[in-house]
Amino acid sequence: MTTEVSADQLVDVPPAKPPELAVSIRDLRVSYGKFEAVKGISLDIPKGEVFGFIGPNGAGKSSTIRVLATLQPKFRGMALVGGLDVLSQPQKVRERIGYMPDFFGVYEDLTALEYLHFFAAAYKLPTSRRKGVIDDVLSLTDLTHKANAPVDGLSRGMKQRLALARVLLHDPDLLLLDEPASGLDPRARIEVRELLKALKDMGKTILISSHILHELSQLCTRIGIIETGEMVAQGSLDDIFRQLQLKRVIHLRLENGTPDLEATVRQIDGVDSLESQVDRWAVRLKEDVLSIADFHEALVKSGARLTMFQPEAMDMETAFMKLTEGRTA
Repeated sequence: MTTEVSADQLVDVPPAKPPELAVSIRDLRVSYGKFEAVKGISLDIPKGEVFGFIGPNGAGKSSTIRVLATLQPKFRGMALVGGLDVLSQPQKVRERIGYMPDFFGVYEDLTALEYLHFFAAAYKLPTSRRKGVIDDVLSLTDLTHKANAPVDGLSRGMKQRLALARVLLHDPDLLLLDEPASGLDPRARIEVRELLKALKDMGKTILISSHILHELSQLCTRIGIIETGEMVAQGSLDDIFRQLQLKRVIHLRLENGTPDLEATVRQIDGVDSLESQVDRWAVRLKEDVLSIADFHEALVKSGARLTMFQPEAMDMETAFMKLTEGRTA
């Protein structure tokens, strides 16, 4: 028996609305004399995303960020922040961004509180609101107890947190963070990373550049790998691994790891190799052919009684080294 559906019963499903973009770059080129630092980069960052800009020193990360921060007026191509052109509308762009360079200026005669009051005035925050806003950013960056400490006496980690507090004063839509963990000890790097996670949870759009690959992989929704001024790959970490056809290792323990089952598993389409170890199997998987979830399902269908199914984490260093092989300066 078939059921006919009349035309008036059909419901039109509207097409998905494209995400609103915080950053849009097209064919960006930046030169210093005859040296071309950025060679035709194109990039879109939707609102609310954390985009990791990865590459060695001198790759073009800082030049690109300076363009978005309206500090690099000589460039070719298009750069928009929240739909605003950075060349023709720089002041409006500055009102929407919080830019944190990879160095901290010298403010020897100011306390942390005075430093924030100075920038609150520069951002033209109403006097009636300044104390409340400054108290909030000090609390967010866990610096309330250092409010009256001289800036020059703060550790590098605390200076980085103070710099973040400063860029948050005017509640910007977009944070441009150039190497925020540079030069920090391991504990301070963890503190900065946790602060960035909190900002991510608040819905901030963040563009963060770094060459500390592992830390960005834990924070970013998407990454872009740049080398010698060119974007060599961009997307989620999983997307990049699939593009590179990198093989993920899955560790298995089974109650019934018989030779027959081993032969069956080797024949599953997408299994590159299987190494039988003392207490487990190490299966190398082609994720562009077979996903981890589908591999698990195939094992169960083959009669495998699993006591452990553990995919190895794919690290960003592996992707970076493969993408930049033979191209380092």
